[in-house]
Amino acid sequence: MIKIITNGCLLGFGLAMDAFSVSLANGLNQPCMKPRKMLAVAGTFAIFQGLMPLIGWFLVTQLTSVFNAINPFIPWAALILLVFIGGKMLYEGIRPCEDGDSDCCEKKLTFSALMIQGLATSIDALSVGLTIAHLSFAEALLESVIIAALTLVICICGIYLGKKFGMKLSGGAAILGGAVLIAIGFKIFFFG
Repeated sequence: MIKIITNGCLLGFGLAMDAFSVSLANGLNQPCMKPRKMLAVAGTFAIFQGLMPLIGWFLVTQLTSVFNAINPFIPWAALILLVFIGGKMLYEGIRPCEDGDSDCCEKKLTFSALMIQGLATSIDALSVGLTIAHLSFAEALLESVIIAALTLVICICGIYLGKKFGMKLSGGAAILGGAVLIAIGFKIFFFG
């Protein structure tokens, strides 16, 4: 049991780093984010990070040929999704606000953008299914819950830090946040 908890903590910390960076970018982009939304954003990343290893476990234990077929496309999907969202943030940060353009001056993280971010940052966690395939479902579930809990805490910290710096950076925060998302996409693509 201690080995499963330790492994879950190590996996959780490692997997949460991309979600932490995106949370930081979200905090930079929206420095006035309310605590309730912070929890919703961090919770979304936690749910995705917790579910993906379980999906990977299922694919490896039940449908190995399917997992092997989609595994090469995982870095491509993360790259495309993060470059798209990061590019949109860059565009919004560079584009000057026009009178009456409330969307420009009050940048909001939309539900669809959050879902794409959650998927893009957790898609590499499917591969964790390989490392936990030898576990029973209950053990794999425990590791996934640990991963989700750590992700939640780490992402709340990331959003909070982003908000702190976002207040100081003002208009440049969206540009920095977009650049961070694009960099994460390339990191996942080239280095996994």
